Amino acid sequence: MMCLFVAGSVWSAEVPQEVKDFISKDFAGTDFRFDGAIILPDNTMYLLVFPSKIQTVEQVKEKNVYPVGQVMKNKPDMVILNNGYTLLKVININGKKTVLNIANLPDEIQSGLLSQDLLLPKGLVIPTSMKGIIGDLDADVADDTGLRIDNLRFSTAKRTTPIVELENKTFYIAPGVSRNIQVVSSNSKAPAYALEQNAVINDIKGWDGKFLLVTYFDSHVMNVISLMDEKIIKDVSFDEIPEQIVIDKENKIAYISSGSSSSIYVFDLQTMTKKRQLKINGKCDKLILADNGKKIFYVDRNKNDIWAIELDNHYKLNNLGTFPNISDIAYLNGKVYAVSRTRSRMAIVDYNTLELVKELYTCEKPVRLYSHGDDLYILGANDNIVEIIDTKDDLVTDKLYLDTESFATNITPIDNTELIMVTNAKAGMYSVIDTATKDIIKTSPLDVPVRAIVVTDKVKTIK
Repeated sequence: MMCLFVAGSVWSAEVPQEVKDFISKDFAGTDFRFDGAIILPDNTMYLLVFPSKIQTVEQVKEKNVYPVGQVMKNKPDMVILNNGYTLLKVININGKKTVLNIANLPDEIQSGLLSQDLLLPKGLVIPTSMKGIIGDLDADVADDTGLRIDNLRFSTAKRTTPIVELENKTFYIAPGVSRNIQVVSSNSKAPAYALEQNAVINDIKGWDGKFLLVTYFDSHVMNVISLMDEKIIKDVSFDEIPEQIVIDKENKIAYISSGSSSSIYVFDLQTMTKKRQLKINGKCDKLILADNGKKIFYVDRNKNDIWAIELDNHYKLNNLGTFPNISDIAYLNGKVYAVSRTRSRMAIVDYNTLELVKELYTCEKPVRLYSHGDDLYILGANDNIVEIIDTKDDLVTDKLYLDTESFATNITPIDNTELIMVTNAKAGMYSVIDTATKDIIKTSPLDVPVRAIVVTDKVKTIK
């Protein structure tokens, strides 16, 4: 009976004026179509869900928004208004149009209905969980639409700036376009000074808050820089060019890849010397350390094969298969996660059986993965978005919009905190995410782009 009542009231319903006014505040020139569709000036489309009971309010505003913390001007995936109406964004996932797939529907959607005159976008798929809003409309329905939210969070404890964990910190930034390491105080956007290098920096990692390990393009040397006197205290020579660095803090070891020599070097951080050269298959790329320092994973950039090295099993090499256009890999809960930047898809493979567990769509142009607990963070460069996947169920639980209007490229954890920093290799901007609350708690400009960054406590230099 409720559905019949609602259907009768929205058979030919236009967008109410108070909703038009609310949207037009941020998006002048929006097309409010006669059939109830809402099309923003950039062609972003929203479907309006009419409530079973309209609330009378003095001013229409956001009641609940997903992603959490966003407002209408950010073009979120869902906005529940305080008068009962709901705005559902039409999301394009690799050419397939859908809306947010919510397991536990809010009451406003459970009892709501789309305009029954609505001209649905061609190819739109409505999640099965939302089929009640369709009414008599001819729409395709599916359980898996490529984007599912099982843990819809409407409110979290927001942090305020300044962020205590960033006080008295120093950023050592490799811009990727110059030879210098730019030194920036955490309360500033401009470099205070620069540490001059002899070549353009490839990778930079910090150790013990006192040292920097730096590799360079077209150089056979890795430099060790003491932050106390800000000088190179050691040149470490390699037969071929050293590239990526990953650090095992527990065992005080660094692993340094050299793709041209098909090698990974084991480097003792206590003596600052090479201990061992591991000969591997292929040209190493996307180097990661996982499983509490027991495994190394890398991609052969020639063949797109994923390889694993079992460090606690006599350095055994395992080939995990070939995957197209891998932009990054991760390992969590016995599963290997590989994302393709060009296809915007993720493959999930069981490490022991090598069987494909699942394949799913991600945000567009995924460029970086970061694991924290059971969560996997996916950085999508196209829309500057971070998707969070619960790896126990392999379902998207959160989406965070960075709102930096730039091409985010990297995720860096801030040592001894729950915070991660998202940076940009082409523009000066960074965002800080609290992994405990899954909130963006700071977005700040920088005067330099960031290829790689090291965040340390402010070091008292020796004069």
